[in-house]
This record gives sequence, C-alpha cells and structure tokens, in this order.
Amino acid sequence: MALYEHIYLARQDVSPQQVETLTGQFKNVVTSLGGTVGKVEYWGVKSLAYRIKKNRKANFTLMNIDAPPAAIAELERQQSINEDILRVLTLRVEELEEGPSAQLRKREDDDRGERRGGPGGAPRGDRRPRREEGRAEGEAE
Repeated sequence: MALYEHIYLARQDVSPQQVETLTGQFKNVVTSLGGTVGKVEYWGVKSLAYRIKKNRKANFTLMNIDAPPAAIAELERQQSINEDILRVLTLRVEELEEGPSAQLRKREDDDRGERRGGPGGAPRGDRRPRREEGRAEGEAE
C-alpha cells in the first residue's frame, strides 16, 4: 500500500466537533477499503490566501493515510460531494512524518516564544554598532 498525506479544508462556519465527525466519516471510508489512518491533526481555523467558494477562512485537518489508491480515490470523491469541504490536497510520500507536523510545531513555538527586544528577536543591547559608510573597520577619523 502507498503512504499519503491528506489535507482537507472545511468551511469556517463548521464547528470543530463537526470537523471531528467529518474526519471520522473519512476514516471509515479509508478503513472500509483496506487502508489505515495513522495520525490526524486538526490545525484549527486559518485565513486563506484568497477566497474559496466565498470563504475567507477554513478549518484545516491533516490525515496520514496508508491505503491503496482506490481508497484515496473514493475518499476524494466523497469529499467532492460534501458541501462543507472547500478544498482537498493529497500527496503521496515516501514515509510518513512522526510526531507533530510543521504547522503544529510552528503554533507551539508561537505560543511559548517570549518576545525579545528588537526585530528578529535579538535584544537591543546585543547588536553591533553600525559601520559608517566610507570607512573600513579600525580606521581613525
């Protein structure tokens, strides 16, 4: 069987509980056709780069799937019928990523990262003084 990373976007007015229900339905589709769903991550509501079916935000969900291609085709067919699903992306991968995805790691970093002084997170006192134009370092006036 092949390994897939599958991401689907649900409308923003769908509650997280409804997204969990949708995810359960999609898991059943995959398992009924001989596949398995490893990791499922709900990324929450995120802004979209552009409108999709008159929506500016969407609920993002990632599923790691080990299934035959027929199961993925049926999953995508079911999602295309569902009016709550805005967009679907399925990628075939060589191996599935263990642990949290980059999106969840990013969110954890944002949550616990305390802001420091200047741009780029460097405290203001730790910067080197600027070199004046026209003079090399070490030259006197």
